[in-house]
Amino acid sequence: MSEQPLTLDAVLTDEAVLSTYRRMFAALARDSGAVVDDPALVDIAETLFAAFAEAGEEWLTHEQMRFVCRAYPSDQFDNRLRVLKGLGAIREVFPKPNQLRYRASFTSVVGLMFIRRMMDDGGQSEMHRLLALEDLNVADPRTTMEEARQSAVNLARAFRLWALELITLTTGTIEELREQAPKLWGTEEIARRAQGLHGTILTRWPELDRVCTDLRAAIYAYSDASRRAAGRLADSAGTTRNLTLLPTETWRTFSQTASKERLAAVLDGVLFDAPAPWHDPAAIARAVDEAPRPAPAQPTPPRSHLPDPGPSGSLDSSPGAAMERLRSVAESLLGDSSRVALADVLGPDWPSARRLLADLTTVDLRPELPFRLTWSDELTVDPGREPAWLSHGWLERTS
Repeated sequence: MSEQPLTLDAVLTDEAVLSTYRRMFAALARDSGAVVDDPALVDIAETLFAAFAEAGEEWLTHEQMRFVCRAYPSDQFDNRLRVLKGLGAIREVFPKPNQLRYRASFTSVVGLMFIRRMMDDGGQSEMHRLLALEDLNVADPRTTMEEARQSAVNLARAFRLWALELITLTTGTIEELREQAPKLWGTEEIARRAQGLHGTILTRWPELDRVCTDLRAAIYAYSDASRRAAGRLADSAGTTRNLTLLPTETWRTFSQTASKERLAAVLDGVLFDAPAPWHDPAAIARAVDEAPRPAPAQPTPPRSHLPDPGPSGSLDSSPGAAMERLRSVAESLLGDSSRVALADVLGPDWPSARRLLADLTTVDLRPELPFRLTWSDELTVDPGREPAWLSHGWLERTS
């Protein structure tokens, strides 16, 4: 393989490839050295899989595999072939002694295709596919409420982690933000599809309103973080809006960390203006004093500009429906009794108990409903419960 001249762009591209592989397989790696540290090793695997696809039912021998990978050094090819055999990506056609022909694993080929898509757009296409599949699942009549709940919880977790990563990019270095720029593509479409999925879940299962609220908050946090990151990325490009130009931070980091040999190889042929032989100290001090000092960027509060229709489109919010719901809550608690203690109907789950107390307080404030709340001066304190204190009250039927 011919030696290509080393450039800063090539170094950054190789590092971006390896960082994608490391993040993809971090959860499956046995240790930090389990992922390749040379992009050429991945190229060897792709070359072999392409050769297997063209060979068809003839398959490939060891000599044929070495021939198609002749552009790579022998030690790299032998190392890669040994790893691929050990992990089952390449195996014998038939498990018998003296087998000379090998076949490739379909799973490994699909895995490489998936990784390439992740490298191209940072996972955007995979998120579109996931949202499309989840939309089909929740619309399926056979889908249960528990499956829809799990789907909403998983999506909310993914959007929150995505939003946190974008927030970190907004406040981090511009090099990392440019490297992860594909994660900012198509964010409005992803948010729109996620809101449609949220509306489908809430329409079919109104009982999942709390889970849907968490999902909607995660979607809005992701949208707000993506807009802030995109704004900073556009500002860093300058008036030309050319995102392919290397920022000053990249040059500064490279010049501070690279060895003399690597720095000389990258900057070979680049002509710099020679510095002036002498600068007046007074002129330097005056230039420093007069230099503009950019004000630090103040992060905006996490407010979303997206519309929030909420459950109004799927739930009946008329006054009559609200009164009927309050009556139903009170009747379900009283049953055949005319009086029931609140301590007996409040469960150990404080969020649920808080919502029930809010409904009962609304019932008490409605004179047209035949129910009232009465309270005593007694107060019970139990540090083991939640809440730790309890006022004694009763729900009574007035007629």
